[in-house]
Amino acid sequence: MRCPFCGAVESKVIDSRLGGDSDQVRRRRECLECLERFTTYETAEVNLPRVIKNRGNREPFSEEKLLSGLQKALEKRPVSVEELDAAVAKIKHRCLQEGEREIDARQVGEWVMDELRKLDKVAYIRFASVYRSFEDVAAFREMIERLEKEPSSEDIRNQMSLLDDD
Repeated sequence: MRCPFCGAVESKVIDSRLGGDSDQVRRRRECLECLERFTTYETAEVNLPRVIKNRGNREPFSEEKLLSGLQKALEKRPVSVEELDAAVAKIKHRCLQEGEREIDARQVGEWVMDELRKLDKVAYIRFASVYRSFEDVAAFREMIERLEKEPSSEDIRNQMSLLDDD
C-alpha cells in the first residue's frame, strides 16, 4: 500500500478490525520510510451483472442509479437511511444470487418495487406509477386497491403474536 504522505510502497499493518457491517476490514498502517500512520479499508470486489436496458443496450450495474431511484420514490417519506441502505444491499444480493453475467432491467425494477412495498406504500406507488407508466387514474386506483387488500406488516406481527400465545 502506497503511503499517502511520502509515496513509499512499504508499510506494516499495526492493527486490523472488521468495519462497516462486517463486510470490510479496517487496517491501521505505518509507513516504513516516514513512520506516518494511515488507515486503509478493504472490501471484497464483487462483479455485479451488466444490466440489459429496455432498448437492448447494456450497461454496468450502478449502485448510484439504484440508490437515486429509491431516494426519489422515498422523498419526504419516513424511511431511515439504514432501511434504505438495507434495501440497496438486498437488491444487490439478489443480483449476485442470480449468478448471471447480465440481468434484465425489468427484473431489477421488480426487486426495487418489492423492497419499496415493504418500506413504504406511498413510495411504492410513486415508483410503480413511473415504472409501469400508469396512463390514467384507474391504474392508480387499481394499484391502491391491491395494496389495501394485502395484510400490513403490523397485521402479520399481530397474527404471529397470537400464534405465540397458543
